[in-house]
Amino acid sequence: MDAAERKRFEEQIRRCEKNYRELFNNIPNPVFILDPDLKIIDCNDMVFGVYGYRKEDVLRRPFADLFDPQEKVDLAKVIRRTKTMNEVRHVTRYGPVIYVNIRISPFEYAGEASFLVTTSDVTKRLLVEQQLIQASKMATLGEMATAIAHELNQPLCVMKTASTFIVNKIRKGEPIRQDTLKTMAEEIDSHVDRASGIINHLLDFGRKSGVKREKVNINDSLERSLELFMQQLKHREIVVEEDFQPDLPPVLANSNRLEQVFINLLVNARDAIEDKFEKVIHSPEKKIFLRTRLFQGNVRVEVADTGIGIPKPLLEKIFEPFFTTKRVGRGTGLGLSISYGIVQDYEGTMEVETRENEGSTFIVTFPVSSEA
Repeated sequence: MDAAERKRFEEQIRRCEKNYRELFNNIPNPVFILDPDLKIIDCNDMVFGVYGYRKEDVLRRPFADLFDPQEKVDLAKVIRRTKTMNEVRHVTRYGPVIYVNIRISPFEYAGEASFLVTTSDVTKRLLVEQQLIQASKMATLGEMATAIAHELNQPLCVMKTASTFIVNKIRKGEPIRQDTLKTMAEEIDSHVDRASGIINHLLDFGRKSGVKREKVNINDSLERSLELFMQQLKHREIVVEEDFQPDLPPVLANSNRLEQVFINLLVNARDAIEDKFEKVIHSPEKKIFLRTRLFQGNVRVEVADTGIGIPKPLLEKIFEPFFTTKRVGRGTGLGLSISYGIVQDYEGTMEVETRENEGSTFIVTFPVSSEA
């Protein structure tokens, strides 16, 4: 009886092992089991499909070998202290870098403490997101073309006036006083710098932004966004009031993408104010308020307006793709959706407080960089 029962138990164990192995290998994402030294002691068949490595190629190798050398991360520290790692660069067997999200959990394997690590390839998703972000940028730049042309026209006019004066004096053979020549040369030089700064900022904003994270000063990003958009606001007689807390700790993000978020919020604030201006007989106050604070361990940004507000039934939909409260031809419905996704990518949150016919406040928070 003992031998028969032992045989039955052994058969059950074999079936369990077989079921476990089939389940393990059919999980649609690569799965790794790491020992306490973070070496790979087991993995499923999807590792070959995503990374190009066979099981025998990676066993006993450090998990850190899969990371792009440019990823400066203390892997041992991160794996023991966190459950997730997002948009990490991994290298495949044949060279291409892929972006993966990593999920980590403690695990017991063969009776010993270990780590269960699952990776998911998000490269294609990030590519689509980048394309959407770039399309949104181009739409924003197109919308701002008139204001940008006006912004560039001012320094060009100054340079044209000064150069015409100098040319006329030379043609007439008349001398130019040294102090006058010095003043004009300085004016030309400063306005060339101004025009060059505008063009460089446009080129920088218009370029494709990567997914690499860096330390970003929120106040600087807001200032750069406002600088790009200010001429439009002045043209519409919209006043901007700034209340920035100095010496804010940095956040871990991408400065180019954050500018896109803040410009989208400024566009929405401008449109809300314009809508109210068109509907209200008495001219309403036209103001945008920008405020930054360190709040409960997070960097908090508030973009408030004195616009038309958002009807309560629509509040739940405003972050959905292609949803817009603007009239036909004025909005794509992508600005807030893209901004919301960017903020989430950096472990941030975006909320809105609104009162109909009084205005809205968009509140964006980001965790302070642990590298600060």
